[in-house]
Amino acid sequence: MKKLCSIAISASIMLGMSGSASAWYQDTHKQIVIDAVEYMEAHPDTTNFNKLNAAATGAGYTIEQFADILGQSAYDVDDFEDTFYCGAVTGVCEQYPIYDLGSSLGHYTSWWHFQNHSRGTDEHGNDFGGYNYQLLTVWGTLDNLIATWLWGSHMDDGKKGMTGWFGLEKTQYDTFGKTESNYRIGSNSSKSMYDDFEHSPFQPIDNLGQYWYNQFWDQPTAQTLGFVLHTTDMLQPHHSYVTIDLQHSPWEEWVLDFYTEENLNEEALITEALNDFTPLSADDHEVQGIITEGGAFSYANGGTVLESTDHYDRVQVAKQMIPHSIAMVIHILNHAADRF
Repeated sequence: MKKLCSIAISASIMLGMSGSASAWYQDTHKQIVIDAVEYMEAHPDTTNFNKLNAAATGAGYTIEQFADILGQSAYDVDDFEDTFYCGAVTGVCEQYPIYDLGSSLGHYTSWWHFQNHSRGTDEHGNDFGGYNYQLLTVWGTLDNLIATWLWGSHMDDGKKGMTGWFGLEKTQYDTFGKTESNYRIGSNSSKSMYDDFEHSPFQPIDNLGQYWYNQFWDQPTAQTLGFVLHTTDMLQPHHSYVTIDLQHSPWEEWVLDFYTEENLNEEALITEALNDFTPLSADDHEVQGIITEGGAFSYANGGTVLESTDHYDRVQVAKQMIPHSIAMVIHILNHAADRF
């Protein structure tokens, strides 16, 4: 496996690196959702737009306002303050690596936003696992640096839980008992799985999506539905291959910069992409399958952007990933509209 002990790390090195574990930039997440609603509005005969519009009107919103709320909620997931790791020596618990100075791009919550399609089941029993440094099949310098920086750090599990090496503990939030528990959908966990960051098996993003869809199903709101729509992360290839490096952040920035210029949300491509997903069953509210389909598509078709920075290569991949992201949102909204 990777040799980390030989890597010298300093705060200055870490501050000088630009990396992201959050997949699509937040503005891109929001635009994908807005584009999905606009597509539905333009195609009311082939989508569930009329019911979605009725739900918006019934809540006192225009469809544009409703789309903005959905999109903003998808945006907000990267800012969740729900995941803390505690220093191996000090026991101090933080929601982001100290070198990142609080940037949302470095929040530990973003490590729940992966699904590894290069491996099978994980130790939780999920069909595909999430981010687990020890089991990465592709990685870069930033993966190594962060794992070394956090070597031996443990997940915050509340008072009288795990401690630093010298018995110190300054808990901030029971991440294991709250966030990890929420995302444990259909799987099993133990605290010992998270006693060292470098082999922590984070739950995959389809579990996150299912948790929030369950919340929406129990009490339908635009906000909880918007949280589900953040799972278009799976159409970002770095999140199906699983790495926070290998052009991860530059690729996301490129997509945001060229979203309009390269017409990445082309209507005809969205129509084609809709056929690549299995519509959600009207008989239940399981969304993990369609999220996994998104991950399988990006894994099969998006690997080029982990290596190439060529503009043409990026256009070719983006004109598959963005329309499929929008299509996945449309499928989920078609299903959700029947619940309002």
